[in-house]
Amino acid sequence: MKIYRQRNSSPAPGFTLPELMVTMAIFSFVVVGVLAIHIFGLRLYKMVDVKLQATEDSRRALGKLVADIHAAGKIKIGSGDSTTFTEAAFNTAQQGNALQIYPSKTNNNWFVRYYLDTSNNQLMRVDSAGGAPTFISGWVTNSQIFTSEDFAGNVLSNNLNNRVIGIDMEFYKLDNPLIHFSHGSYYDYYRLQTRVTRRALE
Repeated sequence: MKIYRQRNSSPAPGFTLPELMVTMAIFSFVVVGVLAIHIFGLRLYKMVDVKLQATEDSRRALGKLVADIHAAGKIKIGSGDSTTFTEAAFNTAQQGNALQIYPSKTNNNWFVRYYLDTSNNQLMRVDSAGGAPTFISGWVTNSQIFTSEDFAGNVLSNNLNNRVIGIDMEFYKLDNPLIHFSHGSYYDYYRLQTRVTRRALE
């Protein structure tokens, strides 16, 4: 007696065309969603990066500047650049784009100068030892950065020994250089204000 095994004649398992189309549609939606989230993340990163850079500019600008003012023996406010400085005249508002700091009260040949370079809106630092000016902060757009004030915040017209040095910097920075708007570029605005005094007052 012979026994024959019956073979399964049903077709091999697989997907039909409608099933493939539905699967491809769902996959496409997932890919588009992932790309949209990724692009949104990149734009958000750019926006946050601008704010972080502005904070870093502020921190860098204040750190060295405040330390120099605290240790100053004498301070003059006026207008200047990398090579020249003119102190604000007596009986006029003690304000300007430059601050000249003398570590010693008696040596006028040893100084540190902070000034706004209006050609590129950068706050720079240079000292009497020579060398190239050092970059402190960028994107500063107001011209009157330094003031000499009394305890109430009024700008003085003289060099009182117990005066307060006011620092006021405004920053305008392009928010997202990669995105161009039809009405022009979008800028973020920041303002840094502080008051500093010398530690050793006569």
